[in-house]
Formats: sequence, structure tokens, C-alpha cells
Amino acid sequence: MLQDIVEVKPLDGYRLFLRFEDGAHGEVDLAQMIPFEGVFAVMRDLVEFQKVRVNEETGTICWPNGADLDPDVLYSQVTGEAIPEFRPTSLSC
Repeated sequence: MLQDIVEVKPLDGYRLFLRFEDGAHGEVDLAQMIPFEGVFAVMRDLVEFQKVRVNEETGTICWPNGADLDPDVLYSQVTGEAIPEFRPTSLSC
């Protein structure tokens, strides 16, 4: 997958519009995805939630307090594509 997020727009409630570098785009409702606890607790306040931005270095969305989300998970939510399984490879010398 590994598609960077290139645009984010806060919508009503805890919904976001996301656009990815491959052109895929859509909405996600973070109220259905994350508990507003720990690093995400501050985002219960919609004013704080709407401070979301794209971090161009990491290719995902983040908030001023350092909270961020995995772009692969968000891509999966937007496109309906399954997240690829991690399969460790053995390293040999």
C-alpha cells in the first residue's frame, strides 16, 4: 500500500476528508476508529480535532500534540482494500 496522504480537510463531527498520492480519496469517521484516550484525549474537543494537518515527512495526518495515525489504516478505510499482511523474512549471512 504505502500511499502518502497529501490532503486533509476536517468535516462535521470527527470526520475527515482524505486524499492520497495515488488519487484515492474519501471520508473517514475517526469516532468509529479511535478511543479518545491517552494522546487522543485532547481531540474530544472539536476545536482541537480540527487542527489536523498533513505531515509531509511521514505522509500521514497529525495534530499539534504529536498524535498521528497510520496512513495504511486510513487508506484501507477510504478504499476498502485490505491491509497487506506482514510476513517476516529470514535474514541469512
